[in-house]
Amino acid sequence: MNCKTFTTRRGALALALAAALPLAAVAQNQGDIRIAHIMGKTGALEAYAKQSSVGFMMGLDYATGGTMRVAGRKLVVIEKDDQGKPDLGKNLLTAAYADDKVDLAVGTTSSGVALAMLPVAEEFKKILLVEPAVADSITGDKWNKYIFRTGRSSSQDAIANAVAIDKDGTNIAVLAQDYAFGRDAVKATREAIKKAKVVHEEYVPMATTDITPAAQRIFDKLKGLPGRKVVFIVWAGNLAVPFKMLDMEPQRFGIELATGGNILPAMTQFKRVPGMEGALYYYFGIPKNKVNEWLVANHYSKYKAPPDFFTAGGMSAGIAVVEALKKTSGDTSTNKLIGAMEGMSFETPKGKMTFRKEDHQAMQNMYHFKIKVDPAFEWGVPELVREIKAEEMDIPIRNKR
Repeated sequence: MNCKTFTTRRGALALALAAALPLAAVAQNQGDIRIAHIMGKTGALEAYAKQSSVGFMMGLDYATGGTMRVAGRKLVVIEKDDQGKPDLGKNLLTAAYADDKVDLAVGTTSSGVALAMLPVAEEFKKILLVEPAVADSITGDKWNKYIFRTGRSSSQDAIANAVAIDKDGTNIAVLAQDYAFGRDAVKATREAIKKAKVVHEEYVPMATTDITPAAQRIFDKLKGLPGRKVVFIVWAGNLAVPFKMLDMEPQRFGIELATGGNILPAMTQFKRVPGMEGALYYYFGIPKNKVNEWLVANHYSKYKAPPDFFTAGGMSAGIAVVEALKKTSGDTSTNKLIGAMEGMSFETPKGKMTFRKEDHQAMQNMYHFKIKVDPAFEWGVPELVREIKAEEMDIPIRNKR
């Protein structure tokens, strides 16, 4: 073989390989779309995680019309339990990206665990859609461009709740759990309050069962003050613990309790405070739209009970994933997904959500409620006072990038 013939054949081989590479990439892209769903399915927030799991799968089902496919590609969900432990959550997400070869991930329940997971998404340059963790810092100073969130933020909670409690002449003491969710929520509450005064902050460990010492410090701070006196409770998990304050008869000092929404089992405590006002993320009887109608009907059909707080959140995340994949025609490359999701609007059980371009936080409506006691329900029923539109809430952009 002469040199000229060898060169010609080598060139032809190079052209053939170059032509084959795009075909290989296309073939690889037509396999299953693998999604990790990481939750704290055991531990303090397991009820939240289980609802999120149910809701996420219902969201995928709804948005794909029951096919569980997008652009011909099958959706495969790999569930992992972080047990509410930050180190475990970080390791599970690492394994999901590196070993399970997932295209994107969704989670998690605890803000502390979510914060530990954010750098992993940046390291692997893969999407992490945060649901339902709440801390502002997730889309704030700890944020990176691979993070999106359908869950509401502490600022969204605080600004919505301010509608109910931020009145002239009101003194507020805040009771919160001492971790990322509680600390960020109190910071956001202070910033949201414009007319009332936040006169005291009280933090207790997540495992607290005896609220008496903290309650006594709060009462001592409030009881001598003129005007309305409110203990605003920021709490993840069992509301029976902070509501033990009612056994200490705060009404003797003119002190009332207030809090935001929660899951239905926790809202049994709301029967003890008829007329209490606050703001919440979701209650199955409030939103009037076709997505929520589908969720309520199908959840009742399958589980013989209404969907709860985090069921709606999980469904919103599932819908967001499918809508993003539809926009990319099933292409799971990260840059394509980011381009599709930034500014993307999608319909959820709460109505329209939109991922804000600057920090990828989902802008969403909230609901001002007043508690009614109805013997037909085991929980205090949040009756709608007013829907607080997303565009009404000036949510700070907290990231530094």
